[in-house]
Amino acid sequence: MSDTSVRGRVVSSMASLSEQLLELEKKLLDPALRRSPEKLAPMLAEEFVEFASSGRAYDKKQVLYKLRKQVPGQLAIEEFRAIDVTSSLALVRYRARAESADRILRYSLRSSVWTQRDGVWQMLFHQGTTVPD
Repeated sequence: MSDTSVRGRVVSSMASLSEQLLELEKKLLDPALRRSPEKLAPMLAEEFVEFASSGRAYDKKQVLYKLRKQVPGQLAIEEFRAIDVTSSLALVRYRARAESADRILRYSLRSSVWTQRDGVWQMLFHQGTTVPD
């Protein structure tokens, strides 16, 4: 399968919607990308909003600033599911596993809404909810 990555999209005649969005979600968990506003910004829609597990809401500008300063843990995606709402809108749900430097595992339930504009997938909304221990 031949994939070409361009900004926030993965173009492939063989890749399913689920595969494309899983790849994009994985990229967004990459510590190097998270600390690079110039690489992260094209993946987020201008009207992007995140509801964080803290209960706070952040817009695109705030997320770009916050992630640049964040010390990331090791994150992995489990139980991934993508649902095509329309031909240009998709809902993603998954469980994230975060491992801290002291090897403590924490889980969160996450959902994202992705929109495709001019052939480019961008995250429009994201929410993370911490799973109690």
